[in-house]
Order: sequence, then structure tokens, then C-alpha cells
Amino acid sequence: MAMAHDESDSATIDPRTPEGPGTTGPSDGGGGTAPAGGATAPRWLLRFVVAGLVLGALNLRPAISGLGPLLEEVRDGLGMNGTVAGLLTSVPPLCFAIFGGLAPRLARQKGPAAVVLAGMVAITVGLVLRPFAGGTATFLATTALALAGIAVSNVLMPVVVKHWFPDRVGTMTGVYSMALAMGTSGSAALAVPMTDALGGSWRVGLGVWAVLGAVAIVPWAVVLRDRSARTPEPQAEQEAVPEETEEAEERNRARKPAAAAAPLRITKSPTAWWLAVFFGLQASAAYITMGWLPQIFRDAGVSASSAGLMLAVTMGMGIPLSFVLPKMAARMRHQGPLVLVLGACGLISYAGLWLAPASGAWAWALVLGISNCAFPLALTMIGMRSRSSAGVVKLSAFSQSTGYLISIPGPLLVGALHDVSGGWNVPLVLMAALMVGQMAVGLLAGRDRVIEDGR
Repeated sequence: MAMAHDESDSATIDPRTPEGPGTTGPSDGGGGTAPAGGATAPRWLLRFVVAGLVLGALNLRPAISGLGPLLEEVRDGLGMNGTVAGLLTSVPPLCFAIFGGLAPRLARQKGPAAVVLAGMVAITVGLVLRPFAGGTATFLATTALALAGIAVSNVLMPVVVKHWFPDRVGTMTGVYSMALAMGTSGSAALAVPMTDALGGSWRVGLGVWAVLGAVAIVPWAVVLRDRSARTPEPQAEQEAVPEETEEAEERNRARKPAAAAAPLRITKSPTAWWLAVFFGLQASAAYITMGWLPQIFRDAGVSASSAGLMLAVTMGMGIPLSFVLPKMAARMRHQGPLVLVLGACGLISYAGLWLAPASGAWAWALVLGISNCAFPLALTMIGMRSRSSAGVVKLSAFSQSTGYLISIPGPLLVGALHDVSGGWNVPLVLMAALMVGQMAVGLLAGRDRVIEDGR
């Protein structure tokens, strides 16, 4: 997932690391960088924006990935059955689909910095209240509050990057992406050791992440004191999607132009639907991994701390591969081969978890981490399946919102099947079937087509 999946999740961000055509913007040449609006920002303010981006990105996954290694303790403490635990792992994509879609509208009204600040507050409050939950309903509600803050911040941080650093979009996106991946893998790795060091209570172990959220509030509060940061963002929806890569632009120029400028009906395009289903299946695999992989290892006899480290390895694979995969995909006319390679890694990992979950645990975690990097590949394909920026906006919104809704049942079904069967073999069969489906629709979504052609 990148989680570094990224699960970046509701916003499609620039898949290129270095700056290229379309990423440059005005610069003051001395005192600061010119935001997209044209005003020059002082250096002190930009330093706080950078701090806010890094600290904010670090907060976008611990509420999710820090829960997986402690899920057994949470279930025991709250009397939560497998089906309800599966519902808990399905809450993130549901919140991303619902609240992430509100972010552009809020940014147009209040400005992106104000909405990100509100998101950090929601994350912090949700993480503070969650440990005090006396029952499952309250635990789900406080988790949803934190995830609502994550959803809007997740969408708007790329907007902030383009607003404040128009001449360094690639660099700052790289910084933001690495911080997000570090937050994902770090929270998974530290969840159990930190809980043990703080007395062994899962409530303390989950609540301590609110400290990181509180720290992230500070720079955004300072940024918001500047008048330019309170300016509404009229182009928020467009800022949150990537410019196309140079290779994609060259191919689009070579294609035959559309015969007429007819309104683009995204739901009429088979390619848009294939992309939406592919996005949904890879997101489902990522949330199943974050929610259930540590428990699979623990049930096989792996210690809780080791299971958390293995999840950190799986999530950490997104750090290097998120830079490599988009560049490879952009140079290919058909991204199907990459889809098959990533899917094969997933199937190998699932087979290993069936046959030798404990003895080969580290290998399965590593291979599954490669498979989870379908997320940046999906984002890259979204940017390549339209000729225009407006088309990419529509395609991104449709494929991600639809995809996150498609991903919701997966983690829930895994928990229910585990409860019914009493083991992990049946859930692994479901996971393998979903991966085969992901490979099939990925082959269709990866074809060299654009939605403007009605294909």
C-alpha cells in the first residue's frame, strides 16, 4: 500500500520524482518561493510549511498501521468478534471515500491550510478519545473521527505542495511521500515495543500516537496566521492530481485528436471502470494486509513484536518502489506486465502464508510488500488514460471514489471467514481470488487507451 499505500491515498500525486515540464513555477530568486497565487512567501513561513508537510504526513497512517499489531489485544479488551474486527479494518477506505471527497470543496471555501489544520486536530482528538472507548461502537466512532482527519489531509497535502512550492513540486512530493511511508512502517514496527515500554496496555499504546498529532498542529497553526494561507483554493480539485509524465504526453500527442469536444461522460468509458475496479482491488489487498497480516503471523506462533516488524517491512517496501514503478510504467505502452509481476508476488506470499507462515515469515512479508506497490502503479495509469488535465481530474475522482467503495467488503469478509472457519486457509483463498481478479482487470486497465475516445 504504500500504504506507503498508500494507501496517498484519495489524491493522485505526481509520479515523477524530479521536476519536469509543468512542475516549474515562479520563484522569487531570494526571499522565498512564490505560491500558486502569485504572492511571494517569506522563508520563515515556508519552513513552517515544510515542517507541517513532514509532520502531517507522518500522522496519516499510524491510526491504521499502529492498530494491526495490537488488534488481538483490542479484540480481547472490547469483546470484539472477527466480523466486527473486519468492519474496523474496512472503516479506513469508507472514510476515505466519504470525507476525502469533501476536501476539495472545503479547500475552495476555507483554503487548504485551514482544512489540513482541522484534519490534524481531528486526528489528534480521535486518537486521544479512542483509548477511553468502553465498547466497540465508541471505538469505531473515535477511529472514524481520526480517519476523517486523515482523509481530508491526505487529499489536500499535494495541493499544499503545489500551492507553496510550484517550482519544487517533485522534490517536495518526494519528501511528503517518504514521510508518509515512514509513518506507516514506523508505527507498525514500534506499536508493540512502545506499548510494552509504557506498561503493556493497548490503550496507552494506541493513544500515544496522539502526541505526534498534537505536534503536527503547531506548524499548521503558525502557517494559518499568514493571510495568504487563508486564501481559498479555487483549483483544489485540479491541484490534487498529477501532471502527466513526458512519455505519456508524447504518446497523447501522437494519438488522433478527438473528433469533437463533446462532454466527457466518465461512466461511459470501459477503461474508467477497469481502472476503478483495479484501484478498488489493490486497495482491498492493502487494507487486508494492514489489518490482518500481523494477526496471521501471531496465530502462526510469531511474537507480537516480530509481527509488527514484519508489517513494517511490508509497508516500507513502498518507500523505494514508489519512485521506481511510476517511471517504469510511463515508459511502457501497456502496463499489464507490471500488473502481472505485482500480482504474482501477492500470490506467492499468500501461498507461503498457507504453507509455512512462521518459518518463511520474513520472506512472505517482503514479497507481499512488493505486491502492495500496485497503488503507485494505479495512480500512474490514471494519469496516462486521459489526454487532458480535466480528464485526469474526472478519471481520478471516479476511479478512486468508486475504488475505495469497492475495497470495503474485503477486510470485513476476511474477518468473517476467519471466524467461521477457525483458521486462515479460507480467508487466504479469498485473498488469492481477489488478487487474480486484480491481475485480470489490471491487464484491461493497462491497455494504451484514453477515456476521451469512449474506450
